[in-house]
Amino acid sequence: MDNKQIIKQAKNIVDIEIRNLENLKDYINHSFISAVKMMYNCAGKIVVTGMGKSGIIGKKISTTFASTGTPSIFLHPGEAIHGDLGMVCSNDIVIAVSNSGETPEILRILPSLKKIGAKIISLTSENKSSLALQSDIALSTGPIQEADPFGIIPSSSATTALVLGDAIAFTLLTLKGFQKEDYAFYHPGGNLGKRLLLRVKDVMQTGSSIPRVYEDVFLAEAIKEINKKNMGFTLIEDKNGKIKGIITDGDLRRFLARTPDVSCKKVVDCMVSNPKEIEEDKLAVQALAIMEKYEITCLIIKEKNGKIKGFVHLHDLLGKKEFSSEL
Repeated sequence: MDNKQIIKQAKNIVDIEIRNLENLKDYINHSFISAVKMMYNCAGKIVVTGMGKSGIIGKKISTTFASTGTPSIFLHPGEAIHGDLGMVCSNDIVIAVSNSGETPEILRILPSLKKIGAKIISLTSENKSSLALQSDIALSTGPIQEADPFGIIPSSSATTALVLGDAIAFTLLTLKGFQKEDYAFYHPGGNLGKRLLLRVKDVMQTGSSIPRVYEDVFLAEAIKEINKKNMGFTLIEDKNGKIKGIITDGDLRRFLARTPDVSCKKVVDCMVSNPKEIEEDKLAVQALAIMEKYEITCLIIKEKNGKIKGFVHLHDLLGKKEFSSEL
């Protein structure tokens, strides 16, 4: 193979897997709804099982559930028949991953799972397979074309099973109202988790970094301060340093829409009184929750005498860029 043929071969493999994923969308139907609702109402945990490559995918699906607020474990079907079935309880749901739906090790443990009383959801390409027919709910990926030259090596089947697992987990996440701060709680070792589990005082900005102007200045001074500090807002204080209000970029836009000529306007004409605040000993994750609730990007921290001590910005909580690659 020359270089062009190598590139062509690689792109062909990607195209095959993409076609399988496109086909998968046609099989997300009422059975998917039933499965998600069953898991939403589950009083126990989600047990994921699978052999070989399906087992590897099953482990990933299980960890995705666990990291997004749904208790889950992986059960190796080979170990299950030697005692690990004891991990399954009657109020659990078992997701069995098998492309063919005829994996002997999984079929062997189905009677025991049924005797325990656990519900079974199959994830397979064959909705008429032995596994699918013995399941309470059968989820199908649709017919699979493996991407290898022989059409037999698990590739597209693994990809589609993984994506279907993600679709289940993230739909369930949304139904449960799972938030970014919840994800951080389950990932205290991740960059975002470490940041959000700090105290506000650990991430707040103080001193000269605080955008502020006096209450008797013209609006032009506030605009200069907002541009200079580049935080999207400025605080308004009296001569004693006590906070009187705040002006944000959004406040300015709305004010300018109503009053095009602001040359003679003072900051008090535009400011919003009583800006949202937080105590410095609160968790950063609590600050994020307040910001999300009120759809704002900053909170102020006051001294006991009402003077400004500092502020915490959304950037201080999440960083200047997303950390998704490190979670």
